[in-house]
Amino acid sequence: MGLEFGTTLKEWRQVRRVSQLDLGLSAGVSARHISFLETGRSRPSRGMVLRLCEQLDVPMAQRNRLLMAAGLSPAYAKRDLSVEEMAPVQAAVDWTLQRHAPYPAMALDRHWRLVAVNSVAEQILAGLGVACGDSLIEMMIGSEVLRQALVNYEEILGHIVARLRVESAHFGQDDVLEDAITRMSALLSQEARAMEGMKPAIIPAIYELGGMRMSFFSTITQFGSTEDIALSELRIEMLFPADEETRMALEAMATGTDGR
Repeated sequence: MGLEFGTTLKEWRQVRRVSQLDLGLSAGVSARHISFLETGRSRPSRGMVLRLCEQLDVPMAQRNRLLMAAGLSPAYAKRDLSVEEMAPVQAAVDWTLQRHAPYPAMALDRHWRLVAVNSVAEQILAGLGVACGDSLIEMMIGSEVLRQALVNYEEILGHIVARLRVESAHFGQDDVLEDAITRMSALLSQEARAMEGMKPAIIPAIYELGGMRMSFFSTITQFGSTEDIALSELRIEMLFPADEETRMALEAMATGTDGR
């Protein structure tokens, strides 16, 4: 049990590229103690596990894994947004999504599955064959409809691969994200992989849907001060028009939907 904890701790220390000395200094213990924890010669207290996790920026689900590997009970729950306890959070998500109209907005989990969308996003995504519960990662890889609609598909795919690498590193080499990185990278041309140099301020996703050409950039919002696993991994992605043509098209869509 102690060895399992030690192996996992070492993996996280290596992922974060932190030496035993540096980890010990930041956690207020000696490098020798960190070594003993990693080899199983010492067993950590609950407070020590959580302190080391804090210093290594270990995500909540993996903090539970480390606690259980040390023979301790988990510290974080994973609640569904539908439970009564999460009603204020669900209301906040709904409020944020709906107030973003007439622009599209969606809530995603850590594996890019759609948790919720506003009416504008629902209308656009329906044209791509995408609905709540679907994985945007799988759609980017396997949907011919999306590939045909996304004018700068390869450019956006390369941007997503870079984003997934950052996210996977945060989660400690997430298997689902790592698999997506491999599969998406295989779809990139040699020229796209070799592209270097100064990137633009934003990389808009450009779609041609139903005879309309729409261009979007996005912002990402996450919940702060959360002690719940699912909530810590939930993010709201809000799309904005990257040009005047798109803004006018979205406002026209909203007017048509409202029947004004």
